[in-house]
Amino acid sequence: MELNQPWWIDVIKAFIVVNLVLGAFAYLTWTERKVLGRMQNRYGPNRAGPFGLLQPIADLVKLLRKASFEPAAGIDILYYAAPVVAGFTALAAFSVIPFGGVWHWGSYDVTGWVVNVSIGLILLFSLSAIGIYAFVVGGWASESKYSLLGAMRTCAQLVSYEVSLGLSVLGVVIMGQSLSLVDIAEKQQATMWFVIPQFVGFIVFFISGIAETNRAPFDLPEAEQELVAGYHTEYSGMRFGLFQTAEYINMVTLSGLAVTLFLGGWGGPWLPGPIWFLLKLGAFIFVFMWLRATLPRLRYDQLMKFGWKVLLPVATANAVVTAVLVTVID
Repeated sequence: MELNQPWWIDVIKAFIVVNLVLGAFAYLTWTERKVLGRMQNRYGPNRAGPFGLLQPIADLVKLLRKASFEPAAGIDILYYAAPVVAGFTALAAFSVIPFGGVWHWGSYDVTGWVVNVSIGLILLFSLSAIGIYAFVVGGWASESKYSLLGAMRTCAQLVSYEVSLGLSVLGVVIMGQSLSLVDIAEKQQATMWFVIPQFVGFIVFFISGIAETNRAPFDLPEAEQELVAGYHTEYSGMRFGLFQTAEYINMVTLSGLAVTLFLGGWGGPWLPGPIWFLLKLGAFIFVFMWLRATLPRLRYDQLMKFGWKVLLPVATANAVVTAVLVTVID
């Protein structure tokens, strides 16, 4: 379908989406602390502003004003570039997530996505993989044994679960017959949500996604009790803040990807598409927070064993069965 959407509309959409994602990151920190406080029967943020609503602003001011020290033996260029790469790739990855259909404003068409490419899923995974380099290189360039140990644990975990994450979506790609996230979402709206025939793949994707975003109980790369703070031990100020920004935005991106691949994207009755997308996205993010409040951290040996010996065979079997069934039906 040929769309009448000039380049300046794409620029406006990109600007709006980037700022909305950054705003969502800021207030997700407030939301998570509130949710954890309620679930653990304690207070969350309640000092800065009414109900603590100004706490994210106070945290930003603190990070901006805090002195940024760097290790004397650190590798300067890589040390400075790592948090920037982490933040950039996290924001860029969200650009391929569709959040709505097509709207007609006057003589122009406005799409509910920033970028729609035929290999959108591969592009998103590629950007996420580049972001992993930022974590590993940042820990190595800090010239600290604590940071290097955290970086190696990060590398081992992300490699372990990235394989099962990729295999878990093969069934969706086979059923959607496309790598475009827009096409996959529209296919579900024309047939059924892929979470029904691909329930096993959905579970594997969700568990692997928790590990890929370093969230509890898979938060060993940042295990404060064992590693001081993991790969970003030697970072402070806004450089540290960029790593935290990347982690939260990656959680939002992965939740948006799960909504798009398994829950019909922006599809839903009565309400506008972006509202449905936000509701599904919020439900996923709440589960991330719920798990952090509930589950204890896994040991390192449990973490690796669970990734390679459990999720990888299950994801492979699910992809093979889907391919056989689709071939037989066709």
